Amino acid sequence: MKELVEVIAKSLVDSPDEVVVTEKEDDKTVVIELHVAASDMGKVIGKQGRIAKAIRSVVKAAASKVDKKVIVDII
Repeated sequence: MKELVEVIAKSLVDSPDEVVVTEKEDDKTVVIELHVAASDMGKVIGKQGRIAKAIRSVVKAAASKVDKKVIVDII
């Protein structure tokens, strides 16, 4: 999941070297934190949060195979 979020985020931003993705895993929950440069925050979130919602939807679909709940936090 971490690699998926990282690939998507790096393709969206102007400075892909500043993209940092961390993953914390519990029993049934995985929390993925996405850190981007302040200037790229709008590109990752999108108008009315559409891009952020799309990222979460893709990750949720990928997580359905491993039967875990995935939370994507954009920081």
